[in-house]
Amino acid sequence: MNAVDTNVLIYAWDPRDPVKQQTANDLLDAITDGILLWQVAIEFLAASRKLVPFGFNLTAAFDEIRDTLTVWKLVTPNENILDSVEDLIARFSLAFWDALVIAGSLEAGADRLYSEDFTGYPNIDGMDIINPFATP
Repeated sequence: MNAVDTNVLIYAWDPRDPVKQQTANDLLDAITDGILLWQVAIEFLAASRKLVPFGFNLTAAFDEIRDTLTVWKLVTPNENILDSVEDLIARFSLAFWDALVIAGSLEAGADRLYSEDFTGYPNIDGMDIINPFATP
């Protein structure tokens, strides 16, 4: 299974960087076995405000989440998530919100997490972390 971080969803709608926008859209279109973390969904809804000047509004953001959930599975945190976050912070010195994305992805059984935020960590606990925007 595949998970994406909030930045991938935002880039898909942000016209300021056409290359990242195309990369994000291509990736999202290619993922058929995706999971959408609750945290990523709500971060996307909150962060989408910065796209209002480009014609993207909160209604469109909610519609995007609903559309995504017709194909992907929504994953909500469980009672073990805080222990997992604490462990990841201790082992990798991650920021809390980053550890929460990784912990949620791991607990959901994701094989891959796509994000531009974890460049120093290509793999955590067997899950590949891939920056789809990195140039080869």
